[in-house]
Amino acid sequence: MITSMNDLRDLYQEVILDHNRQPRNFGPLATASHRAEGSNPLCGDKVTVLLDLDAGRIRDIAFQGAGCAISTASASLMTEALKGQTVEDARRLFHVFHDLLTTGDIRDREGSPELGKLAVFTGVREYPMRVKCATLAWHTLIAALDQKQDQPVSTE
Repeated sequence: MITSMNDLRDLYQEVILDHNRQPRNFGPLATASHRAEGSNPLCGDKVTVLLDLDAGRIRDIAFQGAGCAISTASASLMTEALKGQTVEDARRLFHVFHDLLTTGDIRDREGSPELGKLAVFTGVREYPMRVKCATLAWHTLIAALDQKQDQPVSTE
């Protein structure tokens, strides 16, 4: 049982480290119908998000690239959260996640999806340079959904 904020912080760090060491849905996606590339020039993070969409639903999702632990873990957790979701739910979750990292606002909104494991990024807001690392894959996701593969996403 978690008994203190330090225990919670340790748990969050462990989840992030686990997803960095063993990222889920990492690699090519032969069935991808949508893709986009993103980069964070200040720290060197690079990510490609690959989507297999079918009738407005994310049938499969993967990512490739290299980045810091926060960037890789965020992409990994994003793919887990979005696989099987509708495009509309993916867009809503992007906004909920972005608000969590930029304003700390996680109020319930009608129809907003739950953060689930993505809540591990709550503390990232205290480190503005790390917010860009955590949101890179998410901005790249939106570019892929909008079919902007010829316009690489940059966090700068």
